[in-house]
Amino acid sequence: MKSVPMTLLGLTLLAGLLASAPSRADPSNCEVPAYLLLTESPLPRVEAAVRDGRPLDIVVIGSRSSSIATSEASAWPGRLQAMLKERLKVPVNVSVELQIKKTAEEVATGLVKLVEVKKPTLVIWQTGTYDAMRSVDPDDFRTAVGDGVVALKEAGADVVLMNLQYSPRTETMISAPPYLDNMRVVAQQFDVPLFDRFAIMRHWNDQGDFDLFSAAHGLDLAKRVHNCIGRALGKFVVDAARIEPAQQN
Repeated sequence: MKSVPMTLLGLTLLAGLLASAPSRADPSNCEVPAYLLLTESPLPRVEAAVRDGRPLDIVVIGSRSSSIATSEASAWPGRLQAMLKERLKVPVNVSVELQIKKTAEEVATGLVKLVEVKKPTLVIWQTGTYDAMRSVDPDDFRTAVGDGVVALKEAGADVVLMNLQYSPRTETMISAPPYLDNMRVVAQQFDVPLFDRFAIMRHWNDQGDFDLFSAAHGLDLAKRVHNCIGRALGKFVVDAARIEPAQQN
């Protein structure tokens, strides 16, 4: 899907999230506290694919924050694929379906067709940012995400929800908490894992691993953040799928 011009708010948001000055600390230090990667919700289709030695096909449904303009391999879906290929004994393919400037409700209407065409084992649905920017009613957002999760599961795919990015520069521009809370509600209601990207990035910022406040542009920092997200998400998926050590490299 071709990208379209972003609003001024969108440009400011993305600049604050992924285009920042060099980090204050060791750029390789982006560990995630164990409690932020815990989930009791399973990924049974991922577990079965790995157990049976079948390819693991993953589709990422995302926005601009799932890409880096200069390098698909450096964006977090590419880093996720590299990490899983290193860790698992089955072929892994991660593809990205960009949904630019679409609310959760607009994305949800096309999910069944997407699964029918792509036939993924797992769908990672990154959502919430555009709804927050548009101030979509939080209850409507919750309903849309819930409908989308149900559609994906009924179409035969495991689901991981991924929430908004964190940026201290945009906290006064958009109200994230209602959307974060409603994604947690949906994840619990339909028993799907929620990758809490917001809390993870806030932890890195608070620890000084990355300076997400500076407005200075820095592609190097964007690549490091994406690498760390991909690494954390890879561990999250493996753990949620309860993949046995014998099935890993």
